[in-house]
Amino acid sequence: MALLNTLSPAEPPTVDDASKSWRGFSEQLIRHLEELSLNALPSLETAYVDGWVLRFADGYTKRANSVNPLYLSTTGVERKISYCESMYAVRKQPTVFKMTSLTEPRDLDTVLAARGYREEPGASVQLLALDQLDKPNEGRVTLVADANEQWLNAYFKLNNVQERYMPVMRHMLQHIAPQKCLAAVYLDGQVAAVGLGIIERGFLGLFDIVTEPTLRQKGYGYQLMLYLLNWGKANGAGYAYLQVTMSNTPAMYLYEKLGFREVYQYWYRVKW
Repeated sequence: MALLNTLSPAEPPTVDDASKSWRGFSEQLIRHLEELSLNALPSLETAYVDGWVLRFADGYTKRANSVNPLYLSTTGVERKISYCESMYAVRKQPTVFKMTSLTEPRDLDTVLAARGYREEPGASVQLLALDQLDKPNEGRVTLVADANEQWLNAYFKLNNVQERYMPVMRHMLQHIAPQKCLAAVYLDGQVAAVGLGIIERGFLGLFDIVTEPTLRQKGYGYQLMLYLLNWGKANGAGYAYLQVTMSNTPAMYLYEKLGFREVYQYWYRVKW
């Protein structure tokens, strides 16, 4: 399966079974996935500073409250960093940079380290071609286009969202611009697992796939994923992507079982 014409690398990406990662992809694909993930989790406020995207969401998650240095930078980097620090200081938040191998300028990680920014873990970004998918079992999984109160309450509970952040997360979920799908596994009238799928430009993003702790290792997360993947394919997606922390061993195993393989990793640089 080829990537979208505007994103195609010199050769179609293939999976290296030994390293369990994708190879032959272009840097453009990494930047594209970063853009998609920004749209999939809209912040409350966004500012653009000479190629850097600054996001603010009252401190809820690093992803939604970070500097994303994705595009060509033309002004002095030290002055730009100081300006970003002032923007987050006004909001009484740490300055967080979300880093990839494509950050602009390319030596930004070294510059931030010299300014006292500590490195913090990010995630593995993984990709799956949707040309061959297993079919999920019938029943139990419900897919809806908009969040109802039962889904939201289950989402907050299973993701351990603090009460003070619930209005922020509700706002984010209600203001996702691309097509979205909210999935839930119901067991005896209760939500056993939840997840979110977002389609944009032929890619399905999967976010916050989580199962009730007492019901894990029973296949509910796997079935929920299959429903979302098949929904994405039916709605025009050719690939699915997700972000997973490397320390989350059960999730890493589940995604590997489904066929996901790593494209790249991101990490954070943080300073108060």
